[in-house]
Amino acid sequence: MPTKHHSRRAFMGNMAYGCASLGVTTLLSGWTNMGLVNAAAAANRSIYSNSEYKALVCILLAGGNDSYNMLIPRGTDEYAEYASVRTNLSIAQNSILPINPLNPDGKDYGLHPELVKVQNLFNTQQLAFVANVGTIIEPTTLSSYSLGTNLPLGLYSHIDQARHWQTSLPQDRNANGWGGRMGDILQSNNQNQDISMNISLDGLNVFQRGNQVSSYSINRTNNGSVLINRSSNTGFYESLKRETVDNLLEYDYQNILERAYANSIIGAKNNSIAFDSAIGSVGSLNTEFGEGNLSERLNMVARTIAARDVLGVTNQTFFVQLGGFDNHDDNLIRHANLMRELDAALHSFNEAMVELNIHDQVTTFTISDFARKLISNGDGSDHAWGGHALVMGGAVNGEHIYGQYPDLFFGNGLDTGEGRLIPTTSCDEFFAELALWFGASASDLNQILPNINNFWIPTIGGHPLGFLNY
Repeated sequence: MPTKHHSRRAFMGNMAYGCASLGVTTLLSGWTNMGLVNAAAAANRSIYSNSEYKALVCILLAGGNDSYNMLIPRGTDEYAEYASVRTNLSIAQNSILPINPLNPDGKDYGLHPELVKVQNLFNTQQLAFVANVGTIIEPTTLSSYSLGTNLPLGLYSHIDQARHWQTSLPQDRNANGWGGRMGDILQSNNQNQDISMNISLDGLNVFQRGNQVSSYSINRTNNGSVLINRSSNTGFYESLKRETVDNLLEYDYQNILERAYANSIIGAKNNSIAFDSAIGSVGSLNTEFGEGNLSERLNMVARTIAARDVLGVTNQTFFVQLGGFDNHDDNLIRHANLMRELDAALHSFNEAMVELNIHDQVTTFTISDFARKLISNGDGSDHAWGGHALVMGGAVNGEHIYGQYPDLFFGNGLDTGEGRLIPTTSCDEFFAELALWFGASASDLNQILPNINNFWIPTIGGHPLGFLNY
């Protein structure tokens, strides 16, 4: 059998974005979920009266989205500034899709030419952008950056910055995810305590890892559940395999660890079968999804949401990933292909939420390691810092650009060098808005986002950025 060789870079990249390859066994759908631990810990959590279903869908644009070619300055003067700094990486002015934000700042903006459906979502107030958002510990200036004061660990590093976006604790490489910390608080909302509120389409990830809860791994095909390989097939050999495994699991183990492991596999298997049955009961949606990886993942997210009542859940988070954004070369073509895939997937998912009559109760948002440098390295762009994110859903105050879109000229007050821009909006503010909408209280935010007070003081009914109705 040939030996497969993996580069250190590829291995570390997989570790940064989530151990997707580990999410293919029953063990990771049950053991890491640890329903028994959830139930035991429920007595220590606040019980909320939030009975309305809410879901957050986190899309990681893995590798560093060139977001200054996603949301682009379009007016004469600002486009000239953009084209001057981006040179051969710039999008032609006449191909930029125009948008007219309801909160104008005196400049004109547009979208990548492949984001036709996103343009429509923006113009119909179902989607908004958050400008120049990033991983910072406290408000940061060029002076404090030069002094090295309280900067994120491993700044400009994929593995660190992908992790920091998922934890919102850039000073700690070992922190749990903010979705996991939120899950520790809100998991008890769900009637079903055997399946985590945190569902992942890309295996284990940092975002959904908490002290009591972790991600429940599903796949994007069939009915989603992750069973022992081919154990649901009815063929002779698969049936024999299943019977053999069942006999092993039913064995009366004397060793406490062996018994605990066997019980966890039994529980995981039962959870997987129950999940499979729940998704199968809702069937397919009328909304058509494309064949791209992101569309397939969001299709399964939509089917899982459709089964929310069967599953007995009130709060859910979903983690999905679209890779391919680390484009140090051939950036314009590769990024255009990714924007096209993102555009189609977001449109279909939004249509599915409308079909399910749950559009106001599901909010989708993007994160990425970082933006790319504004300057070209020849045919691509290298790692940078602050960039743009989008947020979509019926509860979104759409047709707005939140935060501060920065000047793009050389040597501006945010440029740490070669177009690496200091974020002017923190991940904490971005995520606080999502957490409060999701059902967390203002008093929970210091536990979910320990740095939030550096940017915004949580108040009852407060809005750190204002892009959601709650």
